[in-house]
Amino acid sequence: MLAAVARYQHRDRDDFPWVLDDPFAVLLVGPGREQLEALADALFPEHLQRQARGSVAGRSRYAEDRLANGAFTQYVALGAGLDSLAWRRPDLLRSLTMFEVDHPASQAWKRQRVEELGLPQSPSHVFVPIDFEVESLRTGLEAAGFDWAQPTLFSWLGVTMYLTDDAVETTLRTIAACARGSEVVFTYRGDDSVIDDSGREFLTIFEPLAAQSGEPIQPGRSAKDLEALVTGCGLRIAALPTHEEIVNRYFAGRADDVRPWTPECLAVAAVP
Repeated sequence: MLAAVARYQHRDRDDFPWVLDDPFAVLLVGPGREQLEALADALFPEHLQRQARGSVAGRSRYAEDRLANGAFTQYVALGAGLDSLAWRRPDLLRSLTMFEVDHPASQAWKRQRVEELGLPQSPSHVFVPIDFEVESLRTGLEAAGFDWAQPTLFSWLGVTMYLTDDAVETTLRTIAACARGSEVVFTYRGDDSVIDDSGREFLTIFEPLAAQSGEPIQPGRSAKDLEALVTGCGLRIAALPTHEEIVNRYFAGRADDVRPWTPECLAVAAVP
């Protein structure tokens, strides 16, 4: 819900053109938006909120550009949350099937909200409720009609920094069983060498909150360590865009100082 609020605020508080234009975010969040905004305003100064909005918008835009420019026939959003791609980009669903993977309770709440809003539904938009305590990603996808022989893009954003190495490896090995050329775009916690002063300020506030919620942020990784992890799972690194590259691609020339925060880095791994 906070990620959706950030996408809404990017349209509401930041200058046009928007890095990601998501008019559905505020609708999906619903009546709780103002309370969530007040919470964020109380916890984080505006300059840090701008970076949070930049990170949420930038990572989603990067993944969606990878999807639109690739030759994929399936798209899997891992930890989809209140993602609205299916309604923002119906043109993409004409040529691929989208699988939204999320916890059953979270997904049930979203589907009820979709019904209340009367948003259109499509056979190309498949909801996949998975409780990873009792069911594997592979089993859940197969039950939803996923085809392992089709080139697929997985999107795994804002998740791995809360997961153990074992959990990350299990998911990457599952993705490695897909068709050659399939990819996963994901974010990870970078090591201290890539984190600037604002990033450290953000973590000082955010890390205790994450720990209190039962999802502590895991230690950061260097690009070298990440590549070793990826190759060890049967994948290869296809792209490791730096913070500067993302800023230059999507945020150059902005007068409002919106840009991503440095602790979260992007990576693309591919099935060789």
